Amino acid sequence: MARKARIRLAVIGATGSVGSSVLDVCSRFPERFEVVSLSAGSNAAGLAALGRRFKSRKLCLAVPKEPFSVKGFECLSGVESLSLLAEDPDIDQVVFASSGTSAIKALQAALRADKNVSLANKESVVVAGPWVMPLVKRKDQLRPIDSEHSAVWQCLRDAPHGEVAKIWLTASGGPFRDFTAAQLKAVTPAQALNHPVWKMGPKVTIDSATLMNKGIECIEAMQLFGLPYEKVGALIHPRSQVHGMALFCDGTMKMLLSQADMRLPSAAAIAWPERLELMDAGLDFVWPEKWDLEFREIDRGLFPCFEIAREAGRRGGAYPSLLIGADEAAVNAFLNGRIPFLSISAAVEETLSKWQGTQPAELDDAIALVDEGRRLAEEIVAKL
Repeated sequence: MARKARIRLAVIGATGSVGSSVLDVCSRFPERFEVVSLSAGSNAAGLAALGRRFKSRKLCLAVPKEPFSVKGFECLSGVESLSLLAEDPDIDQVVFASSGTSAIKALQAALRADKNVSLANKESVVVAGPWVMPLVKRKDQLRPIDSEHSAVWQCLRDAPHGEVAKIWLTASGGPFRDFTAAQLKAVTPAQALNHPVWKMGPKVTIDSATLMNKGIECIEAMQLFGLPYEKVGALIHPRSQVHGMALFCDGTMKMLLSQADMRLPSAAAIAWPERLELMDAGLDFVWPEKWDLEFREIDRGLFPCFEIAREAGRRGGAYPSLLIGADEAAVNAFLNGRIPFLSISAAVEETLSKWQGTQPAELDDAIALVDEGRRLAEEIVAKL
């Protein structure tokens, strides 16, 4: 039997946590994956080390602090260079593992060039969904890496769209899932940064504590799977064994269960349509002491950010972009001790309620609205 050609990858956001999970999978299957190009934000040393480890050919530093050059590599600099990596004819698949809006145009370039795309960047779909999703040419060309969206994607892989009655993402509930309203008033940044399951950056960890992240993920799911607001929900699942569920029109349900390990959804995306033999590659299945299928409704009174985000997704237009910017400002203010935990939701909600501008007509308008949401929320935070 002829040996399969290796899948040639470009990994954007290579030095972050998701990028590290993707590259760990690649390192376990060097016969399956060739890491041709790597990109990072400003971590030049980390990027160079990864380039040497994977014998890559091209490196790109999106936000260089000084002129970027590494001997033995073709080196690119600047956010605009990400599009050159994404549309490179020597690449089969582009992995978007960075955060923020800087890689949206590179995502568009990859899809226009008919590349396969593995995506772990929420903003690309939440802010730019109307300008990104129409560029998807083939079924499963765009493959989600986030654990919840990957779980739903895997549950829906063979299902006709019309048979889907509802999907649910799951949430661990964060560190405060059992807190009372009185306890939430006294939450400190240190407490909020102590997530019970996942190790993530500060912004995402706080979003998990407020459950804003789950509302944002619902917006993402509406776009990724072409489902309306009422068909996308989320439930608290404290054991984080089930990552996503799909209910079908005949009353049957699929759910995906696994240990909480980002290498699993990473492998599902980059190797599609095949499953990698991960258990033979050092990721042995860990049988839990018990399967605990406890699910709880999200208390919208205690965690208003969840419904604020879902409502922004339902309204569409300017609101998802404004939400992203306002949340960034409010979370930063909380981490810097300027506002209490419960004021995060108040600042975001007031930002959305005060908006009186026009709807975005093109992608640059939508991206600019993120900055506008950040600016408006900063004004509100100053008053709080």
